[in-house]
Amino acid sequence: MLQLSNYPRMRTLASLEQSYELCRQITAKYAKTFYLGALLMPEAKRRAIWAIYAWCRRTDELVDGPQSVNTTDETLDRWEQQLESVFAGIPQDDQDVALVDTLQRYPMDIEPFRDMIAGQRMDLYRSRYETFEELNLYCYRVAGTVGLMSTAVIGVDKTIYTAPWNKDREVYIPTEEAIALGIANQLTNILRDVGEDARRGRIYLPLEELALFNYTEADLFNGVVDDRWRELMRFQIQRARKYFVLAEKGIRALSSDSRWPIWAALMLYQRILNAIERNNYDVFRQRAYVSNSTKLLCLPIAGIRSKVL
Repeated sequence: MLQLSNYPRMRTLASLEQSYELCRQITAKYAKTFYLGALLMPEAKRRAIWAIYAWCRRTDELVDGPQSVNTTDETLDRWEQQLESVFAGIPQDDQDVALVDTLQRYPMDIEPFRDMIAGQRMDLYRSRYETFEELNLYCYRVAGTVGLMSTAVIGVDKTIYTAPWNKDREVYIPTEEAIALGIANQLTNILRDVGEDARRGRIYLPLEELALFNYTEADLFNGVVDDRWRELMRFQIQRARKYFVLAEKGIRALSSDSRWPIWAALMLYQRILNAIERNNYDVFRQRAYVSNSTKLLCLPIAGIRSKVL
C-alpha cells in the first residue's frame, strides 16, 4: 500500500540493495511481461528499469490502488513534490533510494514523470473519453512516458556513427517509437481490461467509436458480445497493432544489449491481442493472457529479430 512521505523524514531509509530489491519485487508482482523482458538486460539496466517501474506503479496506485478513494489533487501535488526531491537527490522513502541512484547513473528529464502524474489527474475526474484524440493524450501520459523514461536507460547504438562517412550524422534517438510502444501497451491493457474497468464504472474506449458501431454504454456494462462488439474490437486491435509496428521500427536504433529484451516484451504484449481474438473478443468473462509456453517460444524468436531486424 502506498503511503506518501511526510517531510522531514526521520527514520532510516533502506539501503541501496534493499531498495532495488523492493523495486524488483514490485515489478515481478505487477508487471510479469515487463519483468521478463528486463531480466534479459544487463544487471545495471535491469535494476534501473525496476526502479522506474516501481515509481510508475506507485504513481498509478494513488488513483487505482486500495487507498485511491482518499486521493485528491493535493495528494498528487505532494507526490510531485516528492518527485522533485528525488530529482534533487534526496529520497523520501525506501523505493526512492533506488530511483535516486538510477537518475545518477542514467540522467533523464523530469518532464515524463510529471506528465505521468498529469495522467493520474485525468483519472481522478474522468471515466469517459469522447474521442481517440482525448484517449491518446491519456495513453501518452500514463504509458508513453514510460517509453521515454526507459529509453534513457536502454540507450542507443552509436557504433555506426564511428565510420568516417557517418561522423557528421546526428545520433538518432527513437523517441516517437518509444512513445508508440508505451501507447500500444496501454491500448492493449485497455482492451484486455474492458470488463474490469466497466465494473469500476470506467469506459476507456472512445464513446464516438462505440456509437460508430452502434454499441452503447449499457451494452458494455451488460457485457454484450455480438457482431457489433466484435467489429468494434477488431477496429481497436488493428489500431493497437499499428502502434506496435511503429515501435518495432525504432528497436534497431537501440543499444545492442537491449534489443532482445525490447523485442521480447513487445512480442509478448502483442500476444495479448492474439489471446483476445482467440477468446472471440469476450473480455468480460475471459481474461486474455499469454501462457508460459508461449512466452518461452517467443524468447528465441525475439533474439533472432534483435540480430537481423
